[in-house]
Amino acid sequence: MPFAEGATVEREKFMELMQGSQSAAMRHLFFAERQAAKIDGLPKDTALRDVDSVGIVGGGTMGGGIAMSFANAGIPVTMVEVNDEALERGLGIVDRNYAGSVKRGKLSEQDAAHFRGLITGSTDYGDLADVDLVIEAVFEDPGLKKEIFARLDGVCRPGAILATNTSYQDVNLIAAATGRPEDVIGLHFFSPANIMKLLEVVRAEKTADDVLATCMKLARKIRKVPVMSGVCYGFIGNRMLQPYFREAQLCVIEGATPEQVDNAMESWGMAMGPLRVADLAGIDVGYKARQALSEDQRGDPRAYRVADVLAEMGRLGQKTGAGFYQYDPETRRHSSDPEVTEIIEREAATFGIERREIPDEEIVDRLVYGLVNEGMRIVEEGIAQRPSDIDVVYVYGYGFPATRGGPMHYADAVGIKRVYERVCEFRDRFGAEAWTPAPLLEKLASE
Repeated sequence: MPFAEGATVEREKFMELMQGSQSAAMRHLFFAERQAAKIDGLPKDTALRDVDSVGIVGGGTMGGGIAMSFANAGIPVTMVEVNDEALERGLGIVDRNYAGSVKRGKLSEQDAAHFRGLITGSTDYGDLADVDLVIEAVFEDPGLKKEIFARLDGVCRPGAILATNTSYQDVNLIAAATGRPEDVIGLHFFSPANIMKLLEVVRAEKTADDVLATCMKLARKIRKVPVMSGVCYGFIGNRMLQPYFREAQLCVIEGATPEQVDNAMESWGMAMGPLRVADLAGIDVGYKARQALSEDQRGDPRAYRVADVLAEMGRLGQKTGAGFYQYDPETRRHSSDPEVTEIIEREAATFGIERREIPDEEIVDRLVYGLVNEGMRIVEEGIAQRPSDIDVVYVYGYGFPATRGGPMHYADAVGIKRVYERVCEFRDRFGAEAWTPAPLLEKLASE
């Protein structure tokens, strides 16, 4: 078109898009991110503690990523491991990550060398005596975490902040292992920690205001998006994943294929479908977590039976080349596996399930409204300060599409009454144990 006519069309399209749902969702997210950084009831003039040096306990994938996050912000890091072999392995992870960043053009060789030089290793807890912040990043063993915090309590200087990177555990119990619970906080990084932007800052019952304020501000310094959470199993993000993964696996055993479930969610906008996520994270992670729970806590056995069988067969996901899918060892491309189809059909028959065709729309609604319903409970219980905080968690930590604004904004866009009616429909079809509407959802729908 001639320029003037083209400019007119451009203006029309701009106005059309500005009034669309995607624009509304992303504007919501812009303000939600800024609001999440504010703590209700915390005075703006709360004095901050200095954090000029950091210690990391645990040099695995997570510990290495956390160390890089601080080093990349110019803060020196001491990484502590149990022995020289583990320490060498942990520092090797850091070296490979930096080499990868240089290869991809994300960092110059000079910058990578400078940041790497800020990370030192040790096998002596005594080297953490003078650091300002220590982050424990070992695997999810509550006994081990308490043991580490008791040890840190005896080593670290007064006023040092002691943080746990736990994804699920009770931060209050970890804090109680020390004589200074006011200095203890949860800093839940997301893997890979040097790349993922979300940081759940978990406020325990006795966490001091200045510790909380310091960590919220520090998150920005290391280029993270902080969201405060209260203490509960899984905090905000992982607690909400429970109904999401439950419904994904129920859809599979009831009649959908893993590909259909993943394709439905990815077509809707999720960065990765839930069963591909399970394969990426490792099916054994959920399996081990379930072993520590009672039968009641595990919930409906149909919702994890297929995953348990895969784990017991050694099909743990990408790392073993097979999980819900099989993986090409060179490219890691996934493809469907007839053996998994056989397992699903066999386990469905064991439970007396007559498999059926499940529409994509039902898959999406069950997974997303499962998130929304649990999110309503989290808001009501005060675990999240506000619904928009949940949206920030899911967009920055779990691949939820920004163009849908997060699960809570999406519920508003769809209409709370419609969401409530759909949840009630699922309750009537699939049982009240999984699908009782959250009291807040019921209240908002009636109003």
